[in-house]
Amino acid sequence: MSISSILIIARLTLREAVRRKLLWALVGLTFLIFGLTWWGFSRIADVSPVSGPVEMLAVSQILVMLAFMFSFVLAMTAVFAASPAIGPEIENGLLLAMLARPIRRSEVLLGRWLGLGSVLVVYALVAGYLELGAVDLATGYLPDQPMMAPPYLAAESLVLLTLALLFSTRITSVAGGAMAVVGYGLAWMAGVLEGVGQAFNSDVLRIAGNLARLILPSDILWRGCAGALTPNREVLTGGGVANVDLYRFSPFSGSAPSPEWLAWCLVWIVGVLALASWLLRRREI
Repeated sequence: MSISSILIIARLTLREAVRRKLLWALVGLTFLIFGLTWWGFSRIADVSPVSGPVEMLAVSQILVMLAFMFSFVLAMTAVFAASPAIGPEIENGLLLAMLARPIRRSEVLLGRWLGLGSVLVVYALVAGYLELGAVDLATGYLPDQPMMAPPYLAAESLVLLTLALLFSTRITSVAGGAMAVVGYGLAWMAGVLEGVGQAFNSDVLRIAGNLARLILPSDILWRGCAGALTPNREVLTGGGVANVDLYRFSPFSGSAPSPEWLAWCLVWIVGVLALASWLLRRREI
């Protein structure tokens, strides 16, 4: 496998993103998100009838909801950027023309993944930190671990990108994108059930949640992001949360994943890329 060939495909993918105005759209969305976040949280700070921990708790919950919406946007961007990355090029003969050169199919796949992944990671980090900065500027509130939230979202987008690329090697763009989106939603729901199982000591729900995370680990990374944005115990108790430990298992909260779960996310991405490469090599072009 040639690293130079992978980098060439990645560069071509970035050029294609520029040509299709994907990069410019993301840049525009980033500044729009920053402006709307600053404006919205400024208005909350101005009209809030309370102050102190109660106001900070309200701000923290809106911030987590905003992060969840942003994670959904990232997931959709990853899916719909990756779904047409392989299949349509096979159908229109472009991939066959590329393979006439000394380039392997696996190099094309990895180059596509690297190019699109670079766009998603940079977008997630820049937009995520700008949003946190806007919240801090408008309200003066920051969670205990603000620097960790955007990297978790960036990693989550790589999981969805990898899944969509896998589907793109065998099925149409629309069907593959729909399957990836449904998988993302089911993984989040399984994470909610796992939290309920933890809260109420249900082994069945815990096992089901962990099994879903093994199949698609996107919720592992979302829970890490939510945990990084979760307010500290002082804000929770001061804001009127009666059971802080139970709050940790709510749908929009979480905790930092263990090193074993993070390692599984990496193994999952590598394994799915290997499976996608194997499927692509055996597809008739």
